[in-house]
Amino acid sequence: MAKTLRLLLAAATVATAALVGPAGAFACGNDSGYSYTRLGGASPAYGISAIITPLDAFDVLNGHVAGWVGVGGPGQGPNGANEWLQIGYSGFPSITGSDIYYEVALPGRFPTYHQVSADVPSGTPAKMTVLEMHGRPNLWRVWLDHKPVSPPILLPQSDHGLTAIATTESWDGGTGACNTFLYSFGHVSIAHAPGGDWQQSRTATRLEAR
Repeated sequence: MAKTLRLLLAAATVATAALVGPAGAFACGNDSGYSYTRLGGASPAYGISAIITPLDAFDVLNGHVAGWVGVGGPGQGPNGANEWLQIGYSGFPSITGSDIYYEVALPGRFPTYHQVSADVPSGTPAKMTVLEMHGRPNLWRVWLDHKPVSPPILLPQSDHGLTAIATTESWDGGTGACNTFLYSFGHVSIAHAPGGDWQQSRTATRLEAR
């Protein structure tokens, strides 16, 4: 999957993550102000992990940029509700370095942003993981460099797996600005059972929002 991710993200036209070499990319929002490049698993999964590195080519004019891995998404919760859990890097205007954060969206609630680290220098790799807990159905946790950084998080009706996604995104802050950013993704793996059974997937589906 890591090789597939490199090829698909490097070829995308909306929000590009350079996976090999220091080549910058512009991302300009769609009607909602967002642009994405996403790579989703072909079947439900119990977790996703990757080493993400923010590279030294950022110019965030407005809004934010981010590179993250996660599970779930719009409409994937009970009765078509929004439900997701993600961890990644984010960057903002006039701020040196990046945040490491995780975000939770629960059915019927607004997503919540949780800062894990601040002012992380460019070029710092971090292993980021979202994983359902072994023996605890519907409970998930976020991990950073093999250590848990969230409490157990209940994602209702998620025990049969959620879509696993690796994503870069840009939001223009409602101004129409184009942000420049650069992330690398490596060692992308999918969990095929709660608590682990990590494998590099050979099949994936490209998902985009324009």
